[in-house]
Amino acid sequence: MQIHYYGHSTFLIETKGIKLLFDPFISENDKAADINLEDIHADFILVSHGHGDHIADVESIAKRCNSKVISNYEISNHFTAKGLDCHPISHGGKFDFDFGTVKSVNAVHTSSFPDGSYAGNPAGFVIWNDVDTFYFAGDTALTLDMQLIPVTCPKLDFALLPIGDNFTMGYEDAVIASDFIKCDNIIGCHFDTFGYIEIDHAKAIECFESKGKKIILPKIGQQVNI
Repeated sequence: MQIHYYGHSTFLIETKGIKLLFDPFISENDKAADINLEDIHADFILVSHGHGDHIADVESIAKRCNSKVISNYEISNHFTAKGLDCHPISHGGKFDFDFGTVKSVNAVHTSSFPDGSYAGNPAGFVIWNDVDTFYFAGDTALTLDMQLIPVTCPKLDFALLPIGDNFTMGYEDAVIASDFIKCDNIIGCHFDTFGYIEIDHAKAIECFESKGKKIILPKIGQQVNI
């Protein structure tokens, strides 16, 4: 499986020949200045919540690529009004798409659009098919609800977890989260973008390795193979 990291919480993951883009925030991220937005193609865009650092490039990419947007009811309505093709999904629900199943799971965070209006509840996504299974946590604190994932979903191959602290869980809590979801292969996100969420990479890696786990801290533009 090919996983492309474009900074912050933006990932492009190809599964079964279909490209899934998560929380696109590139054009407004100074640290992703070397990424050419026009080079990114997405068949589907999955949006965890409405904050600007997760939706900045949804509209432009979706219109150029004719992408379908998958998100909560409020965010789906927001982008439907802008002419996008959207599929609403809510916590605990799942739906079968051409590339596999998407299940919406709880995230503990806030969610509003850049103008301050209500953007529904934040969420994470578990995606699976007959080849791959993974969890994109979105922005979240550590929560006991993560223990439901291995009960209700197939075994995870890997998980994308926020580790920057301050606005989300830090890497110490992410280690515990990896226990809750029963997954030892973790890719970190939501770190180093702003001063508030800069981390010590060596300490984060050591924290995971001390528990016999692996964490990848990708560089912007890096392709990760799982």
